[in-house]
Amino acid sequence: MSFLKELKRQKDKLKETETVVTRADGVKFVEGTGTFLEPNAYGFIVDTKPDDVPVLIRDHIYIGSQDCAVDSVLEKFNISCVVSLGIDVDLSNVEHKFVPVLDLPESDLTLVLADCLPFIRNCVDKKLNVLVHCNAGVSRTSMVAIAYLMQYERMDFSEAYDLVKSKRPVIQPNAGFRKQLQCLQPGNVLKSMSIEK
Repeated sequence: MSFLKELKRQKDKLKETETVVTRADGVKFVEGTGTFLEPNAYGFIVDTKPDDVPVLIRDHIYIGSQDCAVDSVLEKFNISCVVSLGIDVDLSNVEHKFVPVLDLPESDLTLVLADCLPFIRNCVDKKLNVLVHCNAGVSRTSMVAIAYLMQYERMDFSEAYDLVKSKRPVIQPNAGFRKQLQCLQPGNVLKSMSIEK
């Protein structure tokens, strides 16, 4: 029996299957048929509860999700400065810094921290409350908060991480952010990244 005939014989024994593909927008369909299974489904869990209570991690420094970056919340917590990481929000009554950064392990923190840390420190020195937020207040926000504590409070990564985690248990900097932060020296975050204040 030829190899081709043997392949065809084995193929005939295979059980027919359907492959369900989920697109980035959450829509599921059966591959090859074009049949859509859940045309209105999302590829992620939709959380309709607002996460609008910022958490104080150190004097004058609050962290949270983008739900915190609204006038009513900022007024309630007397926040006059906001650092938005990757999510640009429309704010008019506060000093606002937008820093473009994706929540990807390969994102380089060098310019992000050079942009954020001195701004946050300036707010703290002036005794102004500052909110650091990203979309969910989980990865990018915690990365900047941890780096701030490493730079200005001279904490090592573990101490800074534990402090931020104790204040906001949902934080979880992505693996690439963690690795980059773990390589930095307490008190010399900006210098060790070859950045001058």
